[in-house]
Amino acid sequence: MAVNTSPETPLPVGQVSRLIGGWIDRLGAVWVEGQVTQISRRPGAGVVFLTLRDPSHDVSLSVTCYRTVFDRVADVVPQGARVVVYAKPEWYAPRGQLSLRAAEIRPVGVGELLARLEQLKKTLGAEGLFDADRKRPLPFLPQLIGLVCGRASAAERDVLENARHRWPAVRFEVRNVPVQGAYAVPGVVEAVQELDAHPEVDVIIVARGGGSVEDLLPFSDEQLVRAVAACRTPVVSAIGHEPDTPLLDLVADLRASTPTDAAKRVVPDVGEELARVRQLRDRALRCVTAHLDREERGLAAACARPCMEQPHRMVEERETKVAELTARARRTLGHLLDRAESELTHTHARVVGLSPAATLRRGYAVLQQADGHVVRDPGEVAPGERLRARVAEGEFAVRADGGPDVGPSS
Repeated sequence: MAVNTSPETPLPVGQVSRLIGGWIDRLGAVWVEGQVTQISRRPGAGVVFLTLRDPSHDVSLSVTCYRTVFDRVADVVPQGARVVVYAKPEWYAPRGQLSLRAAEIRPVGVGELLARLEQLKKTLGAEGLFDADRKRPLPFLPQLIGLVCGRASAAERDVLENARHRWPAVRFEVRNVPVQGAYAVPGVVEAVQELDAHPEVDVIIVARGGGSVEDLLPFSDEQLVRAVAACRTPVVSAIGHEPDTPLLDLVADLRASTPTDAAKRVVPDVGEELARVRQLRDRALRCVTAHLDREERGLAAACARPCMEQPHRMVEERETKVAELTARARRTLGHLLDRAESELTHTHARVVGLSPAATLRRGYAVLQQADGHVVRDPGEVAPGERLRARVAEGEFAVRADGGPDVGPSS
């Protein structure tokens, strides 16, 4: 479609439209899946107009087909049905509109839908979106609850009434969105993301009443599942009844069997909590009373002991024992001193008897030379040498005799 144009040589609108149409005419036929959101069957007209929408994205395409093509599936393809269309793209040049010319329309059966859901379930499960360790605990008492539900629906009424009956002070931030049909997925995704970004919302409940498999398909959409998996706020899934298990139940942090069950599991019951407080208070009182009684009995037993009734008795008993030990110690010390005194007397007598003074008192004398040297051998004394004789009562001078008798015998 590349052409040479400029501000001076622009192409007319009709030519541009024809060029686009020529390019589209070269496209082949394709199989397209979507949800029928609008059917226009004018009486007497040989063409039926449909609008085919992608349930996961805000994208729609116009589809035209001959009445004979649509009449073959008219009974099983109502508005909102999932279909697979074999069609060729067409360009309507006068209005610049793109549409699909359908040659065959096939309704998507429940079995085929369930098979696709099972395959999607395996794919998302392999990515870890359903793992238990990703589940976040719900707050004990949420101050603000986000609620995503249909407008004026029974699910909304059940959640609000049961939650306020259990805890009258609870507050809700409600987002009413389509809960089935082609606009359900983008509406629910937008509401969940908006509530997740709300700074005061503590938990989000996505609620819907029961329905057919086709009605609950939006809550198994991959886009919605990934949006819930990305939430920071805990999400509770309350879709349909107990047997219904959309993929939202698997990725949510908590699955409630019904919207009523969601209200009961998200909001505590004020009566039950008051009863629990009373029970805990009574239990605490019993524990404290039992502890005081036990301590009181222990104190009474301690006070009843003899040492507490007569505290001086122990001191008196110890006083007697100390007196006995003191007397014993004194006796033992006296015996030791007497023995030591006797031994000292005997030792003193021996020392005195063996002392030089005692020897001198027996008549002996000690001769000393002038330098104080004691004479022990006669050969040490020269004839006529002056000596000093020391006796018991003093000393006196003597002179050595130099006669022939001087010798060892003298």
